[in-house]
Amino acid sequence: MDMTTTTASAGFAAPDLGTATARAVGRRRASYVPPNWFAAVMGTGIIAIAAHSLPWQPAGLAEVATVFWLLACAVFGVVLVATVRHWVRDPEVARGHHAHRVVAHFYGAVPMAIMTVGTSTMVVGATVIGRDLALGIDLVCWVVGTIGGVVTAVVIPYRHLIVGRPSVGDAFGGWLMPVVPPMVSASAAAVLTPQLSAGWASHVVMGIGCAMFVLAALASLPILWVLASRLRTGDVGAAHMVPTWWIVLGPLGQSVTAACLLAHVAPHVVDAPMAETLHSFAVGYGVAVWVAATLWIGVAARLTARTLRSGMPFAMTWWAFTFPLGTYVTGSSALALTVGGTVFEVVAVAGFTVLVLAWSGVAVRTIRGVVTGELLRAPGVR
Repeated sequence: MDMTTTTASAGFAAPDLGTATARAVGRRRASYVPPNWFAAVMGTGIIAIAAHSLPWQPAGLAEVATVFWLLACAVFGVVLVATVRHWVRDPEVARGHHAHRVVAHFYGAVPMAIMTVGTSTMVVGATVIGRDLALGIDLVCWVVGTIGGVVTAVVIPYRHLIVGRPSVGDAFGGWLMPVVPPMVSASAAAVLTPQLSAGWASHVVMGIGCAMFVLAALASLPILWVLASRLRTGDVGAAHMVPTWWIVLGPLGQSVTAACLLAHVAPHVVDAPMAETLHSFAVGYGVAVWVAATLWIGVAARLTARTLRSGMPFAMTWWAFTFPLGTYVTGSSALALTVGGTVFEVVAVAGFTVLVLAWSGVAVRTIRGVVTGELLRAPGVR
């Protein structure tokens, strides 16, 4: 297997990692655990969160949410250990990730995975481990994830999109990965705020959540514009990278979720006029962006179906079918809570069903790739 085939199976094209990996392979088979593996944590944990937020709560759904919360925690532990081992065994290869024009963007998955574990622990795990412990875990995850998200949202785009000056033809959905974490932080802040005692702590957390919403929105807009420009050219990239077009759904669905949840908790934290302003913004912004997200699902689904017919090899990029769709589900549920309306409830339930099916297919293929070693093979290793 040549380098192109190998890196495609891992979800990337990584020519600049080849030299470092070749030296490592000269000693022994190098480990290869790029940061996109944390997307598996995100895609698993979002099911627990989405299940908890659904407006329709049939018997057994709480148990389903608990199972996926436990799975997310387990996957996070495994990926974290594997990542540390990768950095210890092959530091030269690991350091190459942040310089790679594709791999580097997936560092955004790390803080999002951390906050996904924290939020799912608070909303689902509290019934298992107790509220106080769940709150402590969520608070730590939110602080670490928020700091990490600000770093990725500033450093990665600056290095690879401003200094690197890529062309429109290089754009892919993964460019959004480092700038979405602050929006996840905003949603997580809305979940965390009512769990804190009234006073300065709840004000600080909500204030930071609102600031993270603005940061993520401003950072996402120019990238979305460039992605739309590439899409208009008709060039959607290599087949194994097509799933990354679903990542566009991430900032859309997550921002709807954040806007609505922040507005929902605002009356308990800020004065009435400000709470009313946030509610009005959530309704107007939420509905408009939800419509745009719904339309984008049609675009992404069409691109995916067309590529599948011509052949779309499995890669870790397939995890883009999970978390972004999960944010659309949570956004629909949040709109049902904020605005009301049967349409949002029906869409949330239907979206959740599709999400679970998508997760099942991707998880099975991922396990198969791990067992065969295909997904763990470093670039350039036969």
